[in-house]
Amino acid sequence: MADTSRTNPPSDFVTSWLTTLRASGLLPGRQALDVAMGRGRHALALARAGFRVFGVDIDHASVADALRAAKSEGRAITVWCADLTSHPLPRAKFDIVVVTRYLQRDLFPAIRAATSRGGVVIYETFTTAQRVHGTGPTGADHLLEPGELLERFQGFEVEFYEEVREPDAVARIVARRRRS
Repeated sequence: MADTSRTNPPSDFVTSWLTTLRASGLLPGRQALDVAMGRGRHALALARAGFRVFGVDIDHASVADALRAAKSEGRAITVWCADLTSHPLPRAKFDIVVVTRYLQRDLFPAIRAATSRGGVVIYETFTTAQRVHGTGPTGADHLLEPGELLERFQGFEVEFYEEVREPDAVARIVARRRRS
């Protein structure tokens, strides 16, 4: 298998926030989840940062590739192949939940519920402004409306939020589930 970390590296947004969160006391060894993990670029970044990593995706071949990539680095990750609309995430289990370049609106309640008290969601995905670039998704089901990601995490403590238009049009959030 080719080294996908070079051709499809983890998001700079995710890796910089992993560093920030570790520095603020979110200690390695805690449990992290990569939702819609694909071939595991963020699962591997989480494992390299010292977290106990779980990853899920609906595509069996991608999950198998992620597992092989982790094994080739001597990293242990736990992966499963599932459709999360019919196989729900465990509740309050993960200290970090990462979702990138993926939008399935009916999963927001499950993502929120899977985050442990005091845990953090790092989420980055395309907005409707991406259509002007002529790349990436174009359908309304796969593009966030302006301000939508922020609304989806109401009740969480927002540590960071932005919407950018270049080089891709994405919304990004880092939100912490309240401890009480």
